[in-house]
Amino acid sequence: MDPEVKQLIEMGATAAQAQVALKKAKQDVMRAAEMIFAGEIDDVPDEQGGSEPKREAAKGARPLTPDEDEDDEDDAPSEAGDSDGGFDEEDDENDYGNDYDSDYEAKHHGIFFSKSRREEVNEIDEEPEYAVVAVPTPTSGNPLTGSASSGTKAKLPILSQADFMRGCPEASEQSYLFSLYHKLSEPKRRCPNWQNCGGEVKTTKSEFLAIYPTFDAYTIALRQTVVKACPKCAQTVCSACGEGTALPTPNVQQPSHIPVYNPLFHCADLQGVILGMGLYMIDTFFSDGWLKSSGIKDGEDGEERASKKRKTSNVEADFTSLMVSAGMHPSAPQGKKKPSGTGYDGNAREDTTGQTEAQRSQNLRDTQLGTLMSQVRVYLPSLQRTGGSYPSDYLVSPTALAHLRRRFNHVASSLLRNDSLSDMSERSVLYFELFEWLQTVSNHEALASMVAMPIMIPSSSTEVGGQSGSKRVRQRLVIYEGSSGPRELMESLVIQATAAIKGLEGTGSAKDKEQKEMTEAEKRVLTVNSGPTSGKGKGKEKLMNEDNARLLQFCERIILTANAIDRSLRETKGDAFVDRLRASLPKLPGSSRHKNNNAAAGPSSSSPTVTLAGPPLAADASETDAIKVYEEWGNAVRFEYCDLTVQPLPGQAPEGTTDDTPSYMSVFSTDARMLAHADIPKRSLAIAKELAVLTTNLPVAWNSSIFLRVDESRVDVIKCLITGPEGTPYYNGCYLFDIFLGPNYNISSPSVKYMTTNGGKFRFNPNLYADGKVCLSLLGTWQGPGWVAGKSTLLQVLISIQSMILTDEPYLNEPGWANSAGTAASAAYSANVRRMVVHTAMLGNLKNPPEPFKDIILTHFRLKANNITKQLDEWLKLDDGKALSGQGAAYTGGPATGPGGSGAGSGFRAHVEEMKRLLVGLTRGQDPTTREGSSSTNLSVTDGSTTAPIPGDEMDGLEYD
Repeated sequence: MDPEVKQLIEMGATAAQAQVALKKAKQDVMRAAEMIFAGEIDDVPDEQGGSEPKREAAKGARPLTPDEDEDDEDDAPSEAGDSDGGFDEEDDENDYGNDYDSDYEAKHHGIFFSKSRREEVNEIDEEPEYAVVAVPTPTSGNPLTGSASSGTKAKLPILSQADFMRGCPEASEQSYLFSLYHKLSEPKRRCPNWQNCGGEVKTTKSEFLAIYPTFDAYTIALRQTVVKACPKCAQTVCSACGEGTALPTPNVQQPSHIPVYNPLFHCADLQGVILGMGLYMIDTFFSDGWLKSSGIKDGEDGEERASKKRKTSNVEADFTSLMVSAGMHPSAPQGKKKPSGTGYDGNAREDTTGQTEAQRSQNLRDTQLGTLMSQVRVYLPSLQRTGGSYPSDYLVSPTALAHLRRRFNHVASSLLRNDSLSDMSERSVLYFELFEWLQTVSNHEALASMVAMPIMIPSSSTEVGGQSGSKRVRQRLVIYEGSSGPRELMESLVIQATAAIKGLEGTGSAKDKEQKEMTEAEKRVLTVNSGPTSGKGKGKEKLMNEDNARLLQFCERIILTANAIDRSLRETKGDAFVDRLRASLPKLPGSSRHKNNNAAAGPSSSSPTVTLAGPPLAADASETDAIKVYEEWGNAVRFEYCDLTVQPLPGQAPEGTTDDTPSYMSVFSTDARMLAHADIPKRSLAIAKELAVLTTNLPVAWNSSIFLRVDESRVDVIKCLITGPEGTPYYNGCYLFDIFLGPNYNISSPSVKYMTTNGGKFRFNPNLYADGKVCLSLLGTWQGPGWVAGKSTLLQVLISIQSMILTDEPYLNEPGWANSAGTAASAAYSANVRRMVVHTAMLGNLKNPPEPFKDIILTHFRLKANNITKQLDEWLKLDDGKALSGQGAAYTGGPATGPGGSGAGSGFRAHVEEMKRLLVGLTRGQDPTTREGSSSTNLSVTDGSTTAPIPGDEMDGLEYD
């Protein structure tokens, strides 16, 4: 079916009517739609022989949701027999992703929500119309009762029908939007007493659809013109819906349950156009689109076009001056870019100045956008409106629903995708307003599910040419794809906020925190309610650093908003709906099962039965299935808190500490003990921000991943595991690092030590020494761009190690060898690295997995067993037959023992074969950590299945010559 025909069918026409209208309109979709709604095509019969329009969306079967089976289709209630459009609130387990607004199923029947959905939509950019109108100047801050002084005349653009209807169409939404726009464009309304008086009131499109410089100016102008009096009978008429209005009688007090009369809340049509205009302003301001190109006007000659290219049009100049006078700062016209260069602001200024100006500009825009959203929020449907609710608060306009779903969801999802809690807290003026919107929307039964459902966002746009008709237009093919909804994105913020709050609790010992638990809770309450100090008088003890208090307040607001949304959804959609929603959300980082209270960390002991962590994987699973399982598992466990403490032996406490101060499974244990009772606010703030970023931004992929474990009481003590990147001699090995965020973090860099060294014998890389030293400029251990105080992050360090140290040719990392790419020496170095990787980063870690990463290591090798087996076969072919050398940096290589490196050394071949046997055993459920001579141990996977041990698969200990 042609997309033009499909678009007209979505507006309510039959396929036959759509084809006839397009033929008469010469393929102009908008002209064809006007003909259909004007009744010019009513005589065209539909395919069934009747003339009643039948929407394809209503009669066609919607796609199945991910939770449904094809067999369930027969049990689905029909539209005619179910006023709820097929949605049963009491038995809705298979309908998640399909319930939109339970009060409006008749209007939205056929809407399908899924993150796997994809839609192609033809959208039109029309040449804008203009109108000369009076722009009022607001003189009152109350958005509902604001007055205005007489404004100046200005030529303003009119919101086009294409912009009014823009977005991914759902069911019959297009017909409602088209009908309202067409109605508001009519030049007159009949008086409600027309049969008696024959009177009409005149109206213009610009009264409803002129794009004013500010939303306040728009609502004030609309308030002044929306109620008109019939020239013949003096009956007051709403010029939006054409119905009569009952103005309040002067000096007569209204009952308390009746809200103060406001003409802008008179009808659903006004609700639809006001929210449509407000959300258009929010969307375009957010997208830097206040000033759009005005295009080419009919009759404009070549000289006029060239002149338009040379200077800004008078219309744009008028509009820009009005915005500036109103305190708004529009972006530069499309196509004109500021000179680029060093920093943010070109070569004329230093980097820091450009950054400062960029931050100031961002703060200004956030304040303006937050103010605009606050003004528009007044007109959202609300049953909790101060002073009482209006009829339109209960009976929500379908056009208002359409605008909210299309425009607000786009803005909200874009803001909620911000992965920096620190950045969001600094932009709290905007995010606090966004949270108010989310709570208001979730509080209304007709809107609530909009917050929970997946949304459609544009993924690409392709111009498909223009059309000639009543207006010059440009057509674009826009592809919309399903994406996470606001509540799901909100959960990522909750995860970050929870981690940040844990970081703000400080880095003192667990005992100190237990003693101060109630006191700290009271301090947080006082901090949020009263600011960073405990009182107004001098000498009052400062409870929390101001920056820390600000971040804490922001984090608590995130959690409160998420809880409020869930509470509202329970009240409006039921427990089953929310439980199903929450089951699909990302999970908060929990505590791993590891707990070590021994005096020193040592090899893990065997037990008769060991539970194998991680998801099961079928033996015949394809690599695609394995990748999906691996990445889902990795994302769930990439960041966790755990107990890293080890009780010290009596009398061995370091100087300055007490015997009851715990030690840690870290080479930095002494440093951590020395700071056990320290309280450094700036450090706590930096760690809080760091943890917030790490919880949701650690890279996890089949090719390479980063996993972190943070001590549950000392969040400055961290252990890291990086899996080697594909295409490198480090691929699929597990590399461990100890990390400590010292007393001056993040003014200075963290302390990092490499731990996978085979007991200090192996140097895996020119930048990874056998003694654990990590050479990286960010850490101040090598030349190059260093740590930037207050700006650099631990995540940057980890990704730098992953991408800049664990490289495809590590030989080139050695000073003086950077120009030796592709040489025999480089190949020999990589071959030696592969031998070390199999010996220690694979076999060593698999047979003796270091805590707290045992579950991670076993699951990593189990899920990638087939992939690693193939990799080991390739490495055997690439091996040059040399003996393993621990000091790789001094390894110069030599001639291979066979053609093409086919003569792999016997030691390397033995290690590879042993690794392959262990991988087979691991996939069958055998524990690779059992010691030689001990009885075989079976591993049980998460589904409870077990397998028999592999006979004769004894595991020899690793030895190194």
